[in-house]
Amino acid sequence: MDLISSLLRRPDAASVLSLVGVLAFYMLFGGVDLGRFAAAGSWVNFAANLGIVALPVGLLMIAGEIDISIGAMIPAGSMTTAILSGYYGLPIWVGMAAALALGVLVGLVNGLLTVRTTVPSLIITLGTLVAMQGVVLSASELLTGNSSVGVKAPEWAKVLFGQLIGGSHQVIIVWWLILTAFFAYVLQETRFGNWIYAMGGDKESARNAGIPTQRLTIALFVLSATCASFVGMCQAILFNSAQVSGGMGFIFNAIVSVVVGGVLLTGGFGSVLGIFFGTVTFAVVIQGIYFTSIDRNWSNLIIGLVLLIAVAMNESFRKLALSYVPRKGNKAVNV
Repeated sequence: MDLISSLLRRPDAASVLSLVGVLAFYMLFGGVDLGRFAAAGSWVNFAANLGIVALPVGLLMIAGEIDISIGAMIPAGSMTTAILSGYYGLPIWVGMAAALALGVLVGLVNGLLTVRTTVPSLIITLGTLVAMQGVVLSASELLTGNSSVGVKAPEWAKVLFGQLIGGSHQVIIVWWLILTAFFAYVLQETRFGNWIYAMGGDKESARNAGIPTQRLTIALFVLSATCASFVGMCQAILFNSAQVSGGMGFIFNAIVSVVVGGVLLTGGFGSVLGIFFGTVTFAVVIQGIYFTSIDRNWSNLIIGLVLLIAVAMNESFRKLALSYVPRKGNKAVNV
């Protein structure tokens, strides 16, 4: 019982239970062959692209902020790579570097405006979202005369960023796993992770305690925008083209994945492992329905129910975690 209680107090408990529940539902009522589904590349590819965006968004939400400009940064990264290395024929590394640099620049703008004004980050990143959509569309039409640009990446770039492993699984899955491990280490094993939690709990108290809240906030926004640009860059290399549209769905999908993963919208609570499983759960809900006999029109209802149940479980587990204080001798007391 002590082991079960300990597991349920973890921030990622709700996401794991949500994933188990969704898989059980699809198996019992949708007739899903779990072995066939596990080997499919569609949902893993979906999860990897979404997961790289959701990870830094989750860290920002733990710190008490939010970034919705990611919806414009994905096509921005993709178009930057395609215009420079496709339309103008510059080396692929130039287009890739420019795409990532654009992410750093937009992240700096978001971070600086957040820490130097009293405007909520939701409103600031909404502004940069709309602005970057206009910049991408205008730049594409002005420089190329088209809203779609082709790009041919060399073999080394394909292998690292745009290759299909086994003919079905995108290499970006490897990057997703690497970034998940890195962010998990930073959040759980370093002082920066403690600072992020402290900021989400009470930013003013964190600042008074000597935590560089402004610099850390800016760094998190840079990380968020750059990761979104990275995903766009990888998509351009994989599909040999880029379009000005696309990316808006990542806003909703990333936030849902993070919330299902156990991160509170109010900040101060969550984990990278939870975000990982939240992303997997969301991908299974979205893509898994195509492996079932369930009518596709029910997919949005299933998503909504999973989200509501996950939020309810997250709140319950958070209260359980906060009300439990371990004592010596493996005893506990409620406070």
